[in-house]
Amino acid sequence: MQRVGVILCGCGRYDGSEIHESTLALLHLARAGAQVQCAAPEGPQWAVCDSFTGQPIAGASRSMRVEAARIARGAVAPLEQLRAGDLDAVILPGGSGAARNLGDFAVRGAHGQVRPELAQLLRALHAAGKPIGAICIAPALVALALAAHRPRLTLGTLDGPAQQAAAAGAEMLPCAVDDIVVDERNRIVSTPAYILARSIREVDAGIGKLVRRVLEMA
Repeated sequence: MQRVGVILCGCGRYDGSEIHESTLALLHLARAGAQVQCAAPEGPQWAVCDSFTGQPIAGASRSMRVEAARIARGAVAPLEQLRAGDLDAVILPGGSGAARNLGDFAVRGAHGQVRPELAQLLRALHAAGKPIGAICIAPALVALALAAHRPRLTLGTLDGPAQQAAAAGAEMLPCAVDDIVVDERNRIVSTPAYILARSIREVDAGIGKLVRRVLEMA
């Protein structure tokens, strides 16, 4: 049974992990018979946002790990406790919150950094030849963490965030919403999901392909 870590960072597309992307990844992993360990950082989300407007709510604060437990039904380990040696692969769902909670790409772009515990995990997985799946905006975090290896990734189009990821050192490719980009050399799979998607059906198609390819590599 393959052991796969799923990295969450809250609950909600604006201030945490995108719920559809996270749930679909978990569903496809379950259907494939994988053993899943969800994990999230300790500490507060970058903000708590109104889910209608996307605007931060003044004075509000929520824990990334506690909020992630909504998606994982309570089974969320602290991210700092996750070890590459205990996993066969890892998958990172997206959501705008991921680009702020798991690093500061949303603010600093190519000059951003990834949370130390996540960067350490991604680099250890890469060094061990274990696959990484990145969904939606999450490939930007992989671009920052593994810039020295020039990862081949997608953020759907080649505009905006993709330009920043390329400036960080990644090779960025366009990709249809229901498809994946596979970096065989670095063992990374990415898909655009809600960067391009107009429906959960489109997101499902891309994430299904990503999970299958990651498990084939594991």
